[in-house]
Amino acid sequence: MTATEPLARAVFALLVLACVAAFFVTQRLKHTPTVVQSFELTPRFSPIQSGHIKAELISFKLAQPDQVTVSIENSAGDTVARLVHDWPLARYKQFSLGWNGRRGIARGYTLLHIPGRVSVKTGAVSPGVTSVLPANGGTFAAAGEYRVRVSLRHEQRTVRSPRSFTLVR
Repeated sequence: MTATEPLARAVFALLVLACVAAFFVTQRLKHTPTVVQSFELTPRFSPIQSGHIKAELISFKLAQPDQVTVSIENSAGDTVARLVHDWPLARYKQFSLGWNGRRGIARGYTLLHIPGRVSVKTGAVSPGVTSVLPANGGTFAAAGEYRVRVSLRHEQRTVRSPRSFTLVR
């Protein structure tokens, strides 16, 4: 037996232990809910008069209560519009808002409430939805691909929408 064999065995044993530990950490991460959940976006919209869908409709919920800043960024990662700043959100409550395709920081908001509906099959009443419609008054953003960026104040994290959407002019 050479002097390097015990060292090689020890290194091998450490590598096996590290692999087993990595497996358990990975399993735990797979079962941990994501911070921002249920991202829903309109795939494409056109804010001009002849456009069929005039606003980008954005919806998501949080795993933990937090204050969020929601922004729109272009394909280069530059911020084009800020829709809300430090908006308080409850845990697991779907938050809906729209973007009118204009640049800049929203200077006001309109709240739009859509009442709940009664299911024909079950008779159950779905809760209504309140959407925040920010008033961005800048020039229209250029046609192209955009993403939603959600910044969580207490978590001190930023999450980008998994999918992009298209502004058509």
